[in-house]
Amino acid sequence: MPSDSQLEDELSSPYSLTDDHHLNFSRDGFIRLPNVLSPGAVVRLREELINLLNKTFPKNNRNNRFLSLEMMWIESPIIRQYVLSPRIAKISADLLSVKSVRLYHDNTLSKEPGCGRTPWHYDDHHFPLETNDVVTAWMPAQPVPKAMGPLSFAKPLNVFNLVKNINFNKNDTSYDKNVTEVFKANNVAIDSKPFAIGEASFHHNLSFHTAGENRTSQSRIVLANTYFADGARVVEKPTMVSGDWQKFIPGVGPGEIAASELNPICWPTNTKKRYSAS
Repeated sequence: MPSDSQLEDELSSPYSLTDDHHLNFSRDGFIRLPNVLSPGAVVRLREELINLLNKTFPKNNRNNRFLSLEMMWIESPIIRQYVLSPRIAKISADLLSVKSVRLYHDNTLSKEPGCGRTPWHYDDHHFPLETNDVVTAWMPAQPVPKAMGPLSFAKPLNVFNLVKNINFNKNDTSYDKNVTEVFKANNVAIDSKPFAIGEASFHHNLSFHTAGENRTSQSRIVLANTYFADGARVVEKPTMVSGDWQKFIPGVGPGEIAASELNPICWPTNTKKRYSAS
């Protein structure tokens, strides 16, 4: 188990990306990277996320549920280190080929035992930003075997063009079924490998992904951080699909640069202010 100072050092150290990493992300819209976190850092992350989940959700009413928490970095000093991590943010900036990235939000995703599969979707609609330079770091807080429902990706990235005209319906499963049929008809390749401990994935906002059901007796807990290119503006007409986006970009209106106090620059970073909110 790393101490606080050891954890800070780990989450500040650079991760070396290769030319193949850049090529694969550009082509496929996602990449899996081994050893992004040490086993000890994964254990500390899981412990803190479980503590936060326990404060919010009754323990006796979780089976078959999908639990979610956001904006934990503001309250938890430990989670703040993972969310504002220069290591994670630099990977994100390098994959996007941008000089600087800001935080959009953090998100804990806990798929409880018995919880069903996550339908096909992409994240672009949820981020009311006038840029496609958006990436989400998906960091499991335990290994994710096939039976636990690892994140799975359709590739290459441009498969989103195959399903861009399918209308989304929040009242039934027709969208998921239609996307599945189109992908099968076009022999779209699906990457659904399990995640080893410390492995993380990074996916583009246009990357289509899904996840299987959790058929184990343990919670599948993940910390997902979304970063975007510094200088991006809020779209002129945010939609309801974007959710409560003003919670994540307070005080910023449509058409304005998304740079609120809750969107700190995570890379490059001023080490003296690395874990402050502004």
